[in-house]
Order: sequence, then structure tokens, then C-alpha cells
Amino acid sequence: MKNSKLLDWTFEKVSFASALLLLIVLFALFVVLYKESSLSIHTFGIWKFITSKVWNPPLEKFGGAPAIFGTIVSTIISIFIAVPVAIGIAIFLTEVAPPFLKTPVGVAIELLAAIPSIIYGMWGLFYFAPFMRDKLQPVIHATLGKLPVIGEWFSGYTPGIGLLTASIVLSIMILPFTAAISRDSFNMVPDILKESAYALGATKWDVMKDVVIPYAKMGVIGGIILSLGRALGETMAVTFVMGNQPVIPQSLLEPATSITVTLANEFTEADTDLYLSSLFYLALILFALSFVVIVIGKFLFLKKVER
Repeated sequence: MKNSKLLDWTFEKVSFASALLLLIVLFALFVVLYKESSLSIHTFGIWKFITSKVWNPPLEKFGGAPAIFGTIVSTIISIFIAVPVAIGIAIFLTEVAPPFLKTPVGVAIELLAAIPSIIYGMWGLFYFAPFMRDKLQPVIHATLGKLPVIGEWFSGYTPGIGLLTASIVLSIMILPFTAAISRDSFNMVPDILKESAYALGATKWDVMKDVVIPYAKMGVIGGIILSLGRALGETMAVTFVMGNQPVIPQSLLEPATSITVTLANEFTEADTDLYLSSLFYLALILFALSFVVIVIGKFLFLKKVER
């Protein structure tokens, strides 16, 4: 009994220390980022830095609007592209695919998640960007470009490197996370629920729509939130194909930048204290943005779904 109590006490303290260590690391990250960016914060303020479109290091004028815009827009587009495809893959693997296809396709999805991001970036730069320029751009102009309102978002011809190209590459990167978690969530649905629905005359579509997806929606949303966090912080892949232009593009086909792209390309070039502090300021904004998105997803949206 004494040994058992000692083990319980040790386990409790180690678990508490692990959780406390995580909080300490998060707080330390915030303190370091705030300390290093304090010069830029005091120079430009919060609102001016976030809304300013000027990023000119020689003149020491720094505004984070282009990088913040590119980060948010590329993340939203990639989520809208990846989530329907990922859920479709999960449905195929759990309800439609024959047994001999489930294992190889499932392994392929997991291998996609294991590929380093720089490989996606090289593939996007040398293969997808030329394909975007020569094949997809004419199709986009012929279809979406003629629409009255959103046609302006797809105007102009570019060398294939741009915001939309980066968003598509990013969607391919985050797709396996949502697909794998959604598949596991669908597999956890009790067979008796699906069999009861089939016994009442429901089709496969009815079972997925009314039984499987509602039962597994918490896991699916968790996968989407995980993919959202990955998309916000991705660096190497989007660095290759976004273009690193510190402007807010008028078209999704034009080159742009994001917070991670700016940090990756310019951190070693920061030759003044204000320049370096502004880059840390962008990193602090990305840290806060990721934290806010995860908190909103976890404590607001998931709680609403639970109710």
C-alpha cells in the first residue's frame, strides 16, 4: 500500500510538472518575443503597424499589413480547398473503398503528412508553378475571371508564383492531417448505428450525412483546427512559391508575402535594431494570431458543437 501511494504521488507530481512546464515554455516564448519587439512596438504602435502597407527597410518604415494579409488569406483558401477533399477521402476509406484499397490509400495519406515541407516547396516551384502559369491560369481566366464580382480576384497573368499557388500547395500539405483524423473519427462510429440506419432503408449517403458525420463531428473539427494551426505557421513551402512581395495583391494570382515568408527571407538581412525588432514584432503577431485561432476553435466553436 505504501508503494502504491508513493507511485500515485510521484505520478501526480510528474504530471503536474509536465503541464506546468508547458505553460512556462509558452509564457517564456511570449516574453522573449515581446522583449525583442518592444522597440518596434514603441516606435510604430499596434494599430499603425498592423494597418500600414509600407515595408521599406532602407527607409526604416515597417508595416505588417501585407504579411498579415497574406498569412490570413492563404490559410483561409487552403482550408477551404483541403477540408472538403480530406473529408471525401475519409468517407471513401471508411465506407466506399474495397478492402484491398483501404490499406494502401491510408498509408499514402500518412506518408503525405511525413514529407518535409521543403519538398513540397521545391515541387511547387519547379513543377506546379509552371503548370499553374501554362495550364491553370487560362482556365481560371476563362471561368472565374468572367464573374462580375470575384473576377477581379483572378485577373492578370503571372509567372505562376503567387498567393493562389501558395494556397494550393499549402492545402496539399495540410490535407493528410484532416483526412487521417477524420478517417479515425469515422471508424469510431459504432457499427450498430450504421446497421440500424441501413435496416431502415437508408442509403450510404444518408448514413454518412445523418449518422456518421454528426457522430464524429468533434474529431473532424479537431482535425480542421490542427490543420489550421499548421497552415498558419508553415514556412518553407510557401517561401518557395508565394513570391515574397511586401504588398497587398489586387489579384490572388499575383505574388505576395506572409509573416513566415518575411521572417525566413529577411531575418539574416536585418542590419538595424529597428529592422530586427520589426521582424520579431511580426513573429509576436503570428504567435498571438495562432493562439487566438486555436482558443476560439477549442473553447467557442467546439463547445457550441457539444451543446
